[in-house]
Amino acid sequence: MKTVFSDDQLLHAPRHEISDGQLKPAVEIPSRAEIVLKTVKARNLGDILEPSDFGQRPLEKVHDKGYLAFLECFWGKWEAEGRASAEAFPFIWPVRSLRADPVPDHIDGQLGRYSMDAGTPLGARTWEAAKASANTALTAAKLVHEGNKAAFGLCRPPGHHAGKDFFGGYCFLNNAAIAAQWLRDNGAERVAILDVDYHHGNGTQAIFYDRPDVLFLSIHADPRQEYPYFLGHGDETGVKGGTGFTKNWPLALGTDWEGYLPALEEACHWLKVFKPDALVVSLGMDCFENDPISGFKFTSDDFSRLGARLGKTGLPTVFLMEGGYAVDALGTNCVNVLEAFEKG
Repeated sequence: MKTVFSDDQLLHAPRHEISDGQLKPAVEIPSRAEIVLKTVKARNLGDILEPSDFGQRPLEKVHDKGYLAFLECFWGKWEAEGRASAEAFPFIWPVRSLRADPVPDHIDGQLGRYSMDAGTPLGARTWEAAKASANTALTAAKLVHEGNKAAFGLCRPPGHHAGKDFFGGYCFLNNAAIAAQWLRDNGAERVAILDVDYHHGNGTQAIFYDRPDVLFLSIHADPRQEYPYFLGHGDETGVKGGTGFTKNWPLALGTDWEGYLPALEEACHWLKVFKPDALVVSLGMDCFENDPISGFKFTSDDFSRLGARLGKTGLPTVFLMEGGYAVDALGTNCVNVLEAFEKG
């Protein structure tokens, strides 16, 4: 299986995040991608390719132009304000009775307008890294479009929490949505996205929520107990023409492979019913039992079981890396999925 990766994805290097009401060391750090790349090489998964530059258009098919301009220009405005901090955090949001439009002129207002949490800092090189991550996803999608059975986009920063016009959950551009939309624009009549990250892919769901051409399936921790808290419930099934084309399986904290498997089988059933031309897998490895911010109980062998089951779908598949923060085991768990998929 070919892997796509760019060193530019390492340029976003946050030092801190705000979680559980506290300033803590960041967990979405460059070493996550570096350990996966090292394992891909050590286990001879396949060729490693640099991503192509697809330009701005594929991003604009998914994201608001004003939001993209904000990401691109943010750091220049931040420095122009004389801010000394090496990373920026939002501190106010347009909730409920407040207005999201017009977009504020002040940089602090823009930070709040275009974010969903305080745990995702922006830095001087964030835009470059996020663009490289999106190009990695697009290049992997192109490889599958050209006839490869599967390809792995080693995306970092991740993407599935990013919405049409907001960042959060360590995500800035929604790589899975961008790849799925590109596949649609290049001839795929139907595309499915299966999100197996521990956390619900709220951004991906919202982007396709009213559409019947992209099926969104997500197996994740119950949002009543876990981030992102405000999306990912079982009664969310789509609206308008997209009714029935979103399916969520929120699972209890402490779920192990045996508890996870029935939901995975249901998701694979819906893939069979939908008959997509291509499958995009949001591949989070944070279901791992030792993940520092998650609460499922996968072992490393369970990731091989996951890959083998996905291999049995027989679908052309684009794997895109999402979460997973147990850095020492991340490469093993990720390549376990990919190797087992190829054997399956």
